[in-house]
Amino acid sequence: MITVQEVSKNFAGVVALDRCSLEIAGGTITGLIGPNGAGKTTLFNIIAGFLTPTTGRILLEGQDITGMPPHRLFHMGLVRTFQIPQEFARMTTLENLMVVPPRQRGENVLNAWLRWPMVRRQDAEVRAKADEVLEFLQLTHVRNELAGNLSGGQKKLLELGRTMMTDAKVVLLDEPGAGVNRTLLAQLASFIRRLKEERGYTFCIIEHDMDLIAELCDPVIVLAHGRVLAEGNMDEIRGNPAVREAYLGGTVEAISETAS
Repeated sequence: MITVQEVSKNFAGVVALDRCSLEIAGGTITGLIGPNGAGKTTLFNIIAGFLTPTTGRILLEGQDITGMPPHRLFHMGLVRTFQIPQEFARMTTLENLMVVPPRQRGENVLNAWLRWPMVRRQDAEVRAKADEVLEFLQLTHVRNELAGNLSGGQKKLLELGRTMMTDAKVVLLDEPGAGVNRTLLAQLASFIRRLKEERGYTFCIIEHDMDLIAELCDPVIVLAHGRVLAEGNMDEIRGNPAVREAYLGGTVEAISETAS
């Protein structure tokens, strides 16, 4: 699905990624972990078009997408979320979902004036889809609440919901568990798993919470010093001496407690 080929990224002489190569297979939930400064966020930003690599290529289903801007990748089905939710705080939860689909007819002033019935029909379709997403995510009770008033966990669910309003094929989740209580975190994990199993989504997840990574992800890819250090299931990762050495303390406990 996504192939990273020999990607390097330098910032004023500082090497963030060093000939990094990896594969995110379609239909998987891939975990991306590693110690601070490993290059995980930089890699996400390059894949999603927010940064251009110094060298190397990114392929999406065999097509070279290196350096393509985020809006083009969005239309190709590649979506990235952020650690801090980017909701429209003064719009309702429903409205936050309804603004996502691109090329809505009501965005055109001429359509709004002269083709109002057509605009209304599409608006009803988008609203119905948004309500379906709210029901899936169990957010119907906050449908008309301002998004800025939602809890941290509800905002993370809203972020996931906005990806569902697109034709997403691949979703890059940046620390979806950050700031989420355990109850909502369990729900979030369940929703991610269902989206993979029922709708064919492919996920790649950066996450601090190693319990969440162990529950959801196979394979898990470990970055260190801008390169892939190891790949496998979580048991294999925990038992890998090189991975233990990369984390503070060089212990299995460090892998469970320290990742970013």
